[in-house]
Amino acid sequence: MSMNAVYDRIGVGYAHQRQPDSRIVRAIHAALGDARSVLNVGAGTGSYEPDDRMVTALEPSAEMIRQRTAGSAPACQGAAEAMPFAEDQFDAAMAVLTVHHWSDFEAGLREMRRVTRGRLVILTFDPASPYFWLADYFPEIIELDQPIMPRLETFDRILGNTQVSIVPVPRDCTDGFLGAYWRRPHAYLDPKVRSAISTFSKLDNLSSALARLERDLVSGAWQERYGYLMELEDLDVGYRLVVTES
Repeated sequence: MSMNAVYDRIGVGYAHQRQPDSRIVRAIHAALGDARSVLNVGAGTGSYEPDDRMVTALEPSAEMIRQRTAGSAPACQGAAEAMPFAEDQFDAAMAVLTVHHWSDFEAGLREMRRVTRGRLVILTFDPASPYFWLADYFPEIIELDQPIMPRLETFDRILGNTQVSIVPVPRDCTDGFLGAYWRRPHAYLDPKVRSAISTFSKLDNLSSALARLERDLVSGAWQERYGYLMELEDLDVGYRLVVTES
C-alpha cells in the first residue's frame, strides 16, 4: 500500500494527536537559518512550518491536506520523488519525519536539492541508535524500521557535507510520533495515540503485546525495569536533524 493511501486512512484525527513540540520547532527553525522561502516536503498537516517565512507545502495525501488549518501555507498534492517546482526555486527545504515513507529515498533527496538553492533541513530517525523500551514489547518495530529508515551516512553520500545533531525528545513532547511517549507508557495503550503513528498501522496482532504492557504497568514490572526514566527531562531515542548547504 502506498504511503499516501496509508495516510488517507490513518490520517483522520492526525492533526489533533500530532501537535508540533515547541522545543523541536526551535531546532528546526534555527536550522533553516535566514531562508525566506521554504519548501516543506511531506508536509502533512503543516506541523513545524515557520509562520514568518514564505512556505510552500508538498504532500501526497489528500486527507492530510484536508486537515491543514485555515491560513496555513498553500499545499500542492505531490510526491517528493517528482516535485512540480523549478530548479533553485526555494531558499531552503525541510522534511520532518517523512523520508522513510518515500518510495525512492535517493530520488527524493535529489529533488530537494534540485529545487533548493540553499539549506536542506531533515528530521529523521537513526536506525543505528539504541531503541528504547517500546521495542521490548513490540520487537517488530525494529524489523519494520531497519529496511526503511535511511542510515545517516546515506545522507552524506547523496548530499555531501551533512551536519547531524541529536534531537532529544522532551518528557512531555506534544507531537505524538513513535518515540514521544518514552516516559508515558500508558499512552501506547490508547488506540487514538496509536492511530496517529504509522508504525502501528503496519503491525498485526497487537493484542498480546498490549496486554503484556498493561499487565506490567499494573504489576509494577515496567517501573522496576524502566523507572529510572522518570527522573529524566528528555531522552535521546534516535531522532536526528540532518542539515546540508547547497
